[in-house]
Amino acid sequence: MNKKHIISLCGDLASGKGSVSKDLMERLGYGVYRNGQYARELAKKMNMNITEFNIYVADHPEIDRQIEKSASEYAKDHDNFIIDARLGWYAVPESFKIYLKVDIDVAAKRAFFDQEAERKDTEKFNTIEEQKEDMLKRYNLENERYYNLYNVRKDDMSNYDLVIDTTNLTVGETTEIIMKEYEKWLNN
Repeated sequence: MNKKHIISLCGDLASGKGSVSKDLMERLGYGVYRNGQYARELAKKMNMNITEFNIYVADHPEIDRQIEKSASEYAKDHDNFIIDARLGWYAVPESFKIYLKVDIDVAAKRAFFDQEAERKDTEKFNTIEEQKEDMLKRYNLENERYYNLYNVRKDDMSNYDLVIDTTNLTVGETTEIIMKEYEKWLNN
């Protein structure tokens, strides 16, 4: 398999994928492709929160396939970019595949206090505990859906070239680790 200058960034909810992808973009001069943004836009158009949309998509696999296929289609004609997508590693196997992990309590706090309009438009909770419960529900819904549709498990760490726990790392520290390991991967 030929390696491409593409980084697939997958991970737990609120593990820092968006922030890390922005930092990588700036440092590497790469573009970005975000499946999650597309899914959130669809959810918003359908007047659903992101969890309701996940449930809806489970009954409409053609939408899920459309979302996931868009990354592989994009990769056919592009190089030097980051895929910020749950199944980016699966859609573009010739990419450098990264999984970001995070403690669920830390993730719930990050998500709850995240001021990004994109997240707030599709996730509205009154407490961190509500946020956490919803995140666990979404995580399980996604895992089940991906297994049923694609026969893959995104939480199987053997799918990735690099796994990083971001619980106690800054965005910059995480990016530094990725850049060092990415360089090694490209040269081997």
